[in-house]
Amino acid sequence: MAQRTPEPAAGRLASGTVALVGRPNAGKSTLLNRLLPEKLAIVSDKPQTTRQRLVGILTDEARGQIVFYDTPGVHKPQHRMNRRMVKAAQEALADADVVCLLVDASQREGSGDAFMRTWVSRVDSPKVVLLNKIDKVRKETLLPRIAAYAEGGRFEEIVPISALTGDGVERALEILWRLLPAGPPRYDPELLTVHPERFLVAERIREKVLEATRDELPFATAVVIEAWQERGPELVAIHASILTEREGQKKILVGKGGSRIKAIGTAARRDLEAFLERRVFLDLQVRVERNWRQNPRILSELDRAPYASSLG
Repeated sequence: MAQRTPEPAAGRLASGTVALVGRPNAGKSTLLNRLLPEKLAIVSDKPQTTRQRLVGILTDEARGQIVFYDTPGVHKPQHRMNRRMVKAAQEALADADVVCLLVDASQREGSGDAFMRTWVSRVDSPKVVLLNKIDKVRKETLLPRIAAYAEGGRFEEIVPISALTGDGVERALEILWRLLPAGPPRYDPELLTVHPERFLVAERIREKVLEATRDELPFATAVVIEAWQERGPELVAIHASILTEREGQKKILVGKGGSRIKAIGTAARRDLEAFLERRVFLDLQVRVERNWRQNPRILSELDRAPYASSLG
């Protein structure tokens, strides 16, 4: 299948970064959530759900620490926002100690897959192919895909997995531990991520927007936290805006008599209360920002959000 990765030395603790890269909807965020002790990344059936590099930290006392980079799906960019998304994937690829190329095995091989194979093979870091979504395909159809990626010996391992069911994921994780360099943890072992609560909250609200909408509307929406007010240890008040580009899109998001925005708010509030482990007052508004995906000011604000300090 591919060359065997070496066994780690006894007592060796691994420490390093792993980039999860691939085309849109390859299952990168689903895999990240499977690998971590709790959900970090939002997921949906919409392509381009992940817009920035998302950092997830897995610490194991016996094996070490892996810092995962969940990246936007690589696609042909049509807006300034999309160009920034592809750049985020490129930077994660260059920064990583190990690269995991996720491939949707339930879809037929296409030119996009060939591009990704070539793109990833150019980096010097150890590379692993994860043929994802095997729960949706017959096993015999995987053999030609495995052979194609094994050709030329560019990848250390090729592993069929299902990020959804967990099939093959532990084997893939064992390979990553072996490929990573030895060293001390880069982050506090108690950390799950480096991102502030405000960013994670905005992402969880956006997940509910994605669940409630269809077609092209999700591409034209973003969530901005306008205000965050701590009201004692048991309650936080969060005021957020859903950005959209046109009045017609705003009407779709609001819904008849405000029904859709109310449903989005209710679903988001329940999710946030479980996430933050306290009561949440959530005020959601829809704000029209024409062509925000081409607006450098708004995009810079969204780019800073994942690493901005959480304000009390």
